[in-house]
Amino acid sequence: RQLVEVMASGEKPIEDWRIGTEHEKFGFRLDDLRPPTFEGERGIEALLKGLTRFGWAPYEEHGHVIALTKDMASVTLEPAGQLELSGAPLETIHQTCCEVESHLAEVRQVADPLGIGFLGMGFQPKWKREEMPWMPKGRYAIMRAYMPKKGKLGLDMMTRTCTVQVNLDYSSEADMVKKFRVGLALQPIATALFADSPFTEGQPNGYQSFRSQVWSDTDPDRTGMLGFVFDVTDWRNAEEALRASEAYLAEAQRLSHTGSWAFDVPSNRYVYTSEESDRMFGFDPQGEPPTSEAVFERIHPEDRSMLRS
Repeated sequence: RQLVEVMASGEKPIEDWRIGTEHEKFGFRLDDLRPPTFEGERGIEALLKGLTRFGWAPYEEHGHVIALTKDMASVTLEPAGQLELSGAPLETIHQTCCEVESHLAEVRQVADPLGIGFLGMGFQPKWKREEMPWMPKGRYAIMRAYMPKKGKLGLDMMTRTCTVQVNLDYSSEADMVKKFRVGLALQPIATALFADSPFTEGQPNGYQSFRSQVWSDTDPDRTGMLGFVFDVTDWRNAEEALRASEAYLAEAQRLSHTGSWAFDVPSNRYVYTSEESDRMFGFDPQGEPPTSEAVFERIHPEDRSMLRS
């Protein structure tokens, strides 16, 4: 129930929908191409502290700066120091593009004097798993011990992959389900279009997207294609039951000469009227909901004062 409540709390009207993107990249030292450690004058923490000149507020864990926040965006670290921009909720993809470009410009201004570069690829192309540093975040220590129990490539997922992710709003459970289903269906196409991980430890690995292969052996309890998402039997049964219920209600209203309607007070208009209600008031059941003025004209003159009040 708590999980359902969390999902339901995210429902928003269409006018409040936003786009949120997450952008990850590998850091590397320009002199030896190795990933930067967390500590040190040329480390990841030094980079984060340098970004505070642009208005980012540091977030600490056990005395270490492990993230930055500004407005509704944040800069965070993946397990091996991959730098991630968790963007703010924005209205258009153009705003998202500007946000990423601004972030990369800030990172360059801080990283260049430190001798650090950044690379946007799906999988670390050169260094072995054991050569990757670990960031001092408590939950990563837990995941580091847990992942080898579930798959062979979980630690590679943590330390040697990067991605770009998108977050979308939804208006209802049904809308969320449709977007989730479409997203999963498009995932193989997006993987093919943006495949960018053909190298492992300096050699071709035989894949266009080794990153997607990593996820196939990470944790079967949490990854992979979800077959039930595309099984629409329950959904169709629910739709049929809803249609049957609506038909029973319409027949009951016809026999009893009663109707139902929904009125939106702020806009002063009817947003729904049942077929029997339309028939009783002399409106076309197949037409648009009547205006409040049209309904008022059909009220008996002696009853209009009660409707006005």
